[in-house]
Amino acid sequence: MSIDATAGRARALWQELAAAPDAAFGSPGRLGVFASPASSLAPPSWVGVVTIGEAALITAPTAPGADSVRTALTGLPADRLTDPATATALLSVSDTLGPAVLAYLAPEELRPPGPTGTPTERLTPGDAALRALSEEAGEADAGESGLEEITSPVFVVRDGGARVVAAAGYAHWPRDTAHLCVLTAPDARGRGLARQVASEATTHALAAGLLPQWRARPAASRRVAAALGYRELGAQLSVRLR
Repeated sequence: MSIDATAGRARALWQELAAAPDAAFGSPGRLGVFASPASSLAPPSWVGVVTIGEAALITAPTAPGADSVRTALTGLPADRLTDPATATALLSVSDTLGPAVLAYLAPEELRPPGPTGTPTERLTPGDAALRALSEEAGEADAGESGLEEITSPVFVVRDGGARVVAAAGYAHWPRDTAHLCVLTAPDARGRGLARQVASEATTHALAAGLLPQWRARPAASRRVAAALGYRELGAQLSVRLR
């Protein structure tokens, strides 16, 4: 699958999540901005900005909000549209979330990691060992990982006992997309375990014909994705207007 085909699948996903009948990515310098109170590009009542390549798609909860965003941001390059400082300078903003980088992987680009010496197991979502891992990692890291959203089998490694120290799976999103969710215990990081379990989850998604998506803010998470072959094709920012 070419990078253009991968980007096309990614755009189709976010256009569906925009929940507006005519939603489409604009061309460089020409924004696609739509009023859509049911949009999943951002939390309810927020403005959602998603870029894939040089094209952007933006939703606002109301038509006046969409007009103000269009007026303020038209003409900006894609990388500035997901910059919180730019949004704060040009719009009346009370809060922002992100930006998060959006990375995708074509089947032929997966780079499995070398062996770690620790076997991988499978668990079902909601297993008590996964809840224990989330508690150990802390609310912020567990929330960032999306571990509780997993709908696929969960691929895990243990510390030699019952304790799970790394886990990965994916949530089924629209348009045959597999949204990757990965979490490692704080004292087990830096050992390649995130790559190990994420590679298993990605392989499972590819075997099902799904498009693996990796959304991340932390640099460490982005490095894991890049090591596996994911390409950063865009970004996402959520903005709450005053």
